Amino acid sequence: MVEHAMVLPQHKSRFSVAALWSGFLGHKWFILAVVVLLGFAAWQSVRAVLGPAVVVDPVKSGRLVETVVASGHVETPFRVEIGSQLTGTVQDVLVQQGEKVTKGQPLISLEARELKASVVQAQGAVAQAEARIRQLEELTLPSANEALTQAKATLRNAQQTYDRTAQLEHNGYATRAALDDAQKTLDVARAQMRSAEFQVYTASPGGSDYVMAQTLLNQARANLDTAESRLGYATIAAPRDGVLITRSVERGTVVQPGKALLVLAPAGDAQLVMQIDERNLGKIALGQKAIASADAYPDRRFAAVITYINPGVDISRASVEVKLTVADAPDYLRQDMTVSVDIEVAARDDALILPLRSVHDVLSANPWVLGIKDGRAGRRPVKIGLHGNSHIEIVDGLAAGDVAIPQSSGVLTGQRVRPVLQ
Repeated sequence: MVEHAMVLPQHKSRFSVAALWSGFLGHKWFILAVVVLLGFAAWQSVRAVLGPAVVVDPVKSGRLVETVVASGHVETPFRVEIGSQLTGTVQDVLVQQGEKVTKGQPLISLEARELKASVVQAQGAVAQAEARIRQLEELTLPSANEALTQAKATLRNAQQTYDRTAQLEHNGYATRAALDDAQKTLDVARAQMRSAEFQVYTASPGGSDYVMAQTLLNQARANLDTAESRLGYATIAAPRDGVLITRSVERGTVVQPGKALLVLAPAGDAQLVMQIDERNLGKIALGQKAIASADAYPDRRFAAVITYINPGVDISRASVEVKLTVADAPDYLRQDMTVSVDIEVAARDDALILPLRSVHDVLSANPWVLGIKDGRAGRRPVKIGLHGNSHIEIVDGLAAGDVAIPQSSGVLTGQRVRPVLQ
């Protein structure tokens, strides 16, 4: 009896657990639904009392840099148009578009047979004029000097004969006819003397014959220089170092002066040209530094400086043309390449900064943020300062450590919220 009394309770206990488990399995979905509903009801109760959890942005102290962002393209400060200085036919084009060239490097050659013939002809004229100068110096002038010496001797003898005849005629030993003959001989000797002196003078430097010969020589040399210069024009060379960005000439083309055949972008400083919104005109100034990057190489950045601000505004686009100089242009920059530029217009250390996403009506006269006070969202007017790319300076209305609710949260003014720092 004792053993039966002890076995009977164990049997009943096992039967109760099995019955409960069987009942749970039979109604498990119902029970789970009840548990979920109870949990959701509890969560809604907490949410109703404390409000939803909202990620907020704290006001922090830090450095803020305000930039003006714009896009533009690459240009050289100027471009050199290269053309021919004479009419001719292109014999060969020695360079390709996009090729780097150095000063003095031949670019285009023209047919030059006639020009070479003109040089040979001018060289002959120079040689002839030089020969005339040598003839005067080596032959004409020495002969004239010799004739002058003889004329002087003849004049001296004629003068002595005249003097003796005049003395004899005075003393009655010579006739008047003899004196007249001596006078004629003296006059002829004087005339020959003058002629010889004239010949020496004209053949000497400064004389008419010598000056004429020297003038002919100068003209011949000038013609030679002209002919050689025109022959030099047959080879069109690079006026300076740079890159050829345009080529509009081929072999066989007949070229004329005044027509651009090649366009050269000189080596050196590069220039970035862009349009800035006129609303930012008051923020930019000459000498401001900027960081730029080519759209084709966004990971490579280089420095630039504002060197030109157009005094006029493009009324159709409401923008101002601004040019920046790149002192050490990277090798990968190409003409007319698109670039993006961040111009640093202001910077401040220890500024109170807040993410831009939490500030409402930034461009209006009355910006504000949605703050939290006593667990509820509340509108707070603020005064803003510098504008960064992602943050903005809070000048008044908030203190360090205050929080603001982002605009994308969907929280309404007066709503209970539970702030959560990101």
